[in-house]
Amino acid sequence: MDKRLVVVTGGTRGVGAGIARAFAEAGDEVVVCARRPPPAPLDGCAFHPLDLRDPPAVRAFFGRLPRLDVLVNNAGGAPYRLLTGADAERHARVIDLNLVTPLTASLAAYDRLRRARGSVVMIGSVSGTRPSPGTAAYGAAKAGLENLARSMAMEWAPDVRVNTLVAGMVRTELSHLHYGDRDGIGAVSRTVPLGRLAAPADIGGAAVFLASEAAAYITGASLLVHGGGERPAFLDAATADDGKER
Repeated sequence: MDKRLVVVTGGTRGVGAGIARAFAEAGDEVVVCARRPPPAPLDGCAFHPLDLRDPPAVRAFFGRLPRLDVLVNNAGGAPYRLLTGADAERHARVIDLNLVTPLTASLAAYDRLRRARGSVVMIGSVSGTRPSPGTAAYGAAKAGLENLARSMAMEWAPDVRVNTLVAGMVRTELSHLHYGDRDGIGAVSRTVPLGRLAAPADIGGAAVFLASEAAAYITGASLLVHGGGERPAFLDAATADDGKER
């Protein structure tokens, strides 16, 4: 691929850092933006401090870029919190971070993306396609993000492609907060058909593909990167095949 300018929001650690590294390894010029710098420098990537919840600052950031070929809307996340464990305003902040900020960034980037005939990659989640107890607001936001991407793809075609990378469970430096210690992570990994959690590099490779010429005819799509998904619980409870080989 020719060298492009790629912006990865929230690209300082975990999945975002994996995405940023993948584009840098593909030969692109990469800018990561977040409120805080990465804990360690990311080879081949520049860092720009930016609060993505500040629309004027977001517009100013994109307005200063000389060009833009790819925008990866990765910034997001949520703590574990049952719906009755917080007020609506706190849940709304989760939705704002995971749904409104990607819209803000995409609109701010649109003119440069259109001139470059570039692309947007939304980083979605399987939480947006299944019940997400404990992260309900996050799941709702990711469901909305996927729908937003489809509508955006239609409105902005043929100048800008927009796709969603629907990520499954990923092993990062914060995995213990979601899955527990090593034994817990191992047990969760065994529920995935491929037998492991994704590495950030797996998500990065898929993002590079969606932004590449190999995906030139793909827009408005959702690419599942989840290791085969989740085994339906009823299969383990059913007795219809008792005694049979599985």
